[in-house]
Amino acid sequence: MWVFHSKDIVMKKIMIFGLFMAMSGILTAQNEVDALRYSQVYYQGTARSMAMGGAFGALGADFSALSTNPAGMGLYRSSEFTFTPEISTGKTFSSYNGMTGEDSRTNLAISNLGFVFTNPVPEGSTNTPWKYYQFAFGMNRSNSFNNRAFVRGDNPDHSLVDVYLDEVWNVNPQDIESNFPFDIYPAWYVYVLDTIRDVNGDLIYTSPVPQGGIRQQELFKSWGSTSEWLFSGSANMNDRLFFGATLGLPYVRYFEETRYSEIDIADTIPFFDNWNYSETLETRGWGINLKLGIIAWPVDWLRVGAAFHTPTYYYGLKDIWYTSTDAQLGPDYNRKDSPTGEYEYELSTPLKAIGSVALIIGKYGSLSADYEFVDYSNMKLRALDYNFTDENDAINALYGSTSNLRFGTEWRYSNFSFRGGYAIYGSPYAQGENDEYQTYSFGIGYSERDFSLDLAYVHGERSRDYYLYSSANYTTNAARQTYTSDHFALTARFRF
Repeated sequence: MWVFHSKDIVMKKIMIFGLFMAMSGILTAQNEVDALRYSQVYYQGTARSMAMGGAFGALGADFSALSTNPAGMGLYRSSEFTFTPEISTGKTFSSYNGMTGEDSRTNLAISNLGFVFTNPVPEGSTNTPWKYYQFAFGMNRSNSFNNRAFVRGDNPDHSLVDVYLDEVWNVNPQDIESNFPFDIYPAWYVYVLDTIRDVNGDLIYTSPVPQGGIRQQELFKSWGSTSEWLFSGSANMNDRLFFGATLGLPYVRYFEETRYSEIDIADTIPFFDNWNYSETLETRGWGINLKLGIIAWPVDWLRVGAAFHTPTYYYGLKDIWYTSTDAQLGPDYNRKDSPTGEYEYELSTPLKAIGSVALIIGKYGSLSADYEFVDYSNMKLRALDYNFTDENDAINALYGSTSNLRFGTEWRYSNFSFRGGYAIYGSPYAQGENDEYQTYSFGIGYSERDFSLDLAYVHGERSRDYYLYSSANYTTNAARQTYTSDHFALTARFRF
């Protein structure tokens, strides 16, 4: 007797098997992985800020401060226009079952564009303690998704088809298309899954793909970014207290293409050469948040700052996706494309709290540090027609609170400035999974009265375990991946 396996065909297949599933490659959208992707922020902005590790929470007088502590805008004494193009490269080295793979992707983008308008309070006109008011608007990039990765290795134990067989063992073949339109039905259509009669005459599922002894490989590439449009106001009280607020409108553009393959490299498996599963995903959407900040300058050599960021509410994220499956089974080649799926949903990211300190060493230089607290277990997915209970439970189980630290220094000689920085973004996982991201940076700047030119280089790196697929009964060995990023940014500043 066939048992109907119920499924929401509007949603893409979401399976939750703990941390393995959070790190698995054969996953689709609207789950805990996507929530984390759009919640993590790695501040970019101006070349000056990037060269100093993003540690501008107490320094101020840089457009990047609008994204961390908007009170920093209160230290401006003149109006300014900034523009920052950048070139970035993302590279991933993978090791899986004794084999290695490497790939990279380079991208040209705009990291920052901004205007700051400064209005001094005329001296002697009133008894007000306020010295300057500022208004600013523009854009800072807060995350880049630029990457390519290639994983390959031989699996002697099982295949992704075994996961499919687990899913359909009690499903009537007539119901496969309606229940699994994006993955299993295309595999069924091209005969990667089939049926035969057993010794009792019962119809059972089978596959020409063997249970192990095949080459598995995956090519993954992603691009896009989260860029935040910013509208800020600030004020300077007696050059000792500075207040600021930013209304942020982040915009997500994420694109992903994945091609997973299983291959008979030795050409020893009858009636099987290879089969491939490809998925294309596009996500776009706007969000809104509020940032509040304060900086105190109690003595000439010390500044301290604090900032609070409300959660970002992404009110209109939209996923568009489709898949394709093809197979070369002996002399027969078949291909099946899925329908195009679309889904709109909402996401709330965690709030952030930032504390900052800066030591001002006369006119010669500065040392600065930021501490940022984030609790990723507070992320929430929502939609009008789906409650995301399982996905939000997975968020609470998988993720936890973390601390991010940023350090920077700047030293001036004549018209030149020399900068360096370091940042470490803690792992978002609650169970000790090491997924820290570290950056090392340096830069140089040249400044005249009304013009400055800044150059920055930022190198980032992280390591993680990546699983090609995972289910209740079948999980690949971890592919150990090392991701590195390199950013070259150039900022032109014009003061007026």
